[in-house]
Amino acid sequence: MDSQTKGLKQLSILVPNQPGSLNEVLRVLAEEGIDIHGLSVTDSSDYGILRMMLSNPEKGEACLQRAGFAVKTTEVLAIDVNDTPGGLYYPVRLMADNEINIEYMYAFGTKLDRHAMIIFKTGDNRRCCRILEQAGIPVLGSDLVRERLYG
Repeated sequence: MDSQTKGLKQLSILVPNQPGSLNEVLRVLAEEGIDIHGLSVTDSSDYGILRMMLSNPEKGEACLQRAGFAVKTTEVLAIDVNDTPGGLYYPVRLMADNEINIEYMYAFGTKLDRHAMIIFKTGDNRRCCRILEQAGIPVLGSDLVRERLYG
C-alpha cells in the first residue's frame, strides 16, 4: 500500500450531552452487527463528539443517519507504538520537527503484547504518512488494524 491509501475512515457523531445518548448510538450499531474497533468522546456543555473506528464505517454511517444522528466521516491515520515509556515520543517528535499539527489523537490496546494503536488526524495526513514511513514507522492500513485488534 502506498501513503495515499492508508487513511482510515473514522465516524464523528454529534450526540447530546445527556443520559442515554451514547447508549442509543451503541444500540443502533449493535443491532446492525457493527463492531467498534476504538472510540473517543469529547464534550462541551450541550453536545459531545463521539469519534469511532468501526468494522464497517459505511454501514455505520448509514444506519446512524437513519436513526437521526449527525455523522461526519473523516480520514485518520493509525500507527502501532511500543506500550513503554517514550513509545509515542518519537513519532510525535517527528511530526513536530516537520511542522505537522496533530489535531487530535486517541489510543487503544491491541492483541500484540506491549503495543498500542494510535489513531490521529493531522493538518496534512498524506505528508505525515510519507514522513513517518520514511522514518521507518509504518502507517497501518485497515487490514493491519484488523489483524492487530483481532489477531
